[in-house]
Amino acid sequence: MLFYFIFFAIIFLFLLFKRIILTHNPKNHISYFTTSTHTPPSYPIIGCLISFYKNSHRLLDFYTHLLSQSPTQTILINRLGARRTIITANPLNVEYILKTNFTNFPKGKPFTEILSDLLGCGIFNVDGKLWSKQRKIGSHEFTTRSLKDFVAKTLEDEVQQRLIPLLELASDGNHVIDMQDVLRRLTFEIVCKVSLGYDPCCLDLSKPLPPLLSAFDKASEISAIRSHSPIHLIWKIKRVLNLGSEKLLKEAVKLVHESVNEIIRKKKKEISERNNVSGSDLLTKLLEGGHDEIMVRDMVISFIMAGRDTTSAAMTWLLWLLSKNPSQEDLIVKGVKEVLGGKNKDDEFELMRSFDYEGLKEMKYLKACLCESMRLYPPVAWDSKHAANNDVLPDGTRVGKGDRVTYFPYGMGRMEALWGKDWNEFKPERWFEEPIEEGGNNNEGVLKYVSPYKFSVFQAGPRVCLGKDMAFIQMEYVVASILNQFEIRPVSIDQPVFVPFLTAYMDGGFNVRVHKRVQNGTYGRKMGA
Repeated sequence: MLFYFIFFAIIFLFLLFKRIILTHNPKNHISYFTTSTHTPPSYPIIGCLISFYKNSHRLLDFYTHLLSQSPTQTILINRLGARRTIITANPLNVEYILKTNFTNFPKGKPFTEILSDLLGCGIFNVDGKLWSKQRKIGSHEFTTRSLKDFVAKTLEDEVQQRLIPLLELASDGNHVIDMQDVLRRLTFEIVCKVSLGYDPCCLDLSKPLPPLLSAFDKASEISAIRSHSPIHLIWKIKRVLNLGSEKLLKEAVKLVHESVNEIIRKKKKEISERNNVSGSDLLTKLLEGGHDEIMVRDMVISFIMAGRDTTSAAMTWLLWLLSKNPSQEDLIVKGVKEVLGGKNKDDEFELMRSFDYEGLKEMKYLKACLCESMRLYPPVAWDSKHAANNDVLPDGTRVGKGDRVTYFPYGMGRMEALWGKDWNEFKPERWFEEPIEEGGNNNEGVLKYVSPYKFSVFQAGPRVCLGKDMAFIQMEYVVASILNQFEIRPVSIDQPVFVPFLTAYMDGGFNVRVHKRVQNGTYGRKMGA
């Protein structure tokens, strides 16, 4: 006990000394307190540490409240043990950070070192030339042709042959299932097939999770804990000493890397044995391009991480919101019926064709629902950059070299100044140019253009999400397939808790019962049947 007391006392004194030096060094000092910048209650040296800990259980809503009170939707967080942080929900600032002065706001070492053990030099954890190189390579994987192949091959197989039978079993047996877990397994399978050409076969709920998925979950969780640590020096010391969570992280990362390396070795063997016949997955294309194996490993791991949890989180929250808003759910189902086409025969709705790429693009109301869900519950609640040099944001907020600058999609989705007095309502109609007439075709409306600097869930500017279109196609296919045949009803009536780790999730899972959808007799045959 005495050892831990001395240990943390030394850390405290070190941080205190560092703060005093920074505060009084004229080279580092910059005046932050402008008329447009608000801060929580703050004190000398420790800054707003007390307010931070008092609200640590509700940090997202605490920041959102402060931002809503600020005339420019920007606040300054200055606390002992952390870098000065500017948090903004101002679209002009977001555009400046992500586009106008992009080069001055890289991710920065303080961010990349948090994920360096897991992601290494992967595209989502690097800046500069290495990022630019991987960005150029990755952009070739998201063409219209590849998206059409993705729908016809990967999505159709995963959803029709695995997800739908799983939900039918749950419905027939009246079982309670964790829909969040099901969707995370599904998206992990999909992204592994697309990125690695590897099938982890994890949608069988009767079997334990594959070691790769379990290790990936553990590594992601502990990396997220690092990012939320109030004093980063603590996890760095634990990593050096190989203690506690850092020891578990090291073991999980080792398993992830070894598993992916083994897949790479098998893939190289397949390529050599089939006499240069190209495959469609990202890994095959990277290996055929002669890229360094370490970069290849880190790049595909980055794609798995980005493509798995974000889409599953978005779909989980949408299904919960629809369970509370049955009229919007009915409109989605109506839109699915309109796109698929069909006829009533003996009170049975008979599908005339299955989903395809063009059909999915027609489902405008479903896309509006997805956007509205992500406005309220963004898969990534906030994202930070670190200023390379002193700067001034468009609202007049001064930024010092090395400061963390965070744009805040969660808070932005809750700003009355951006979305109106009804910001707290689930209202997909806000995404259309004109109101949809009652009884009309909700797929014929015109979706409104919304600035990506106002709705920033896919980032924007040079780092805009490469897989944005693929994510929408995947979510639309999965949600439409589920709602076409089933009603998803939560077991609990309580408001679920939004947890903002690396990607947000629903605390405790999303436990539901699955009921077959009935409409005009027996509605909801398998799509494509």
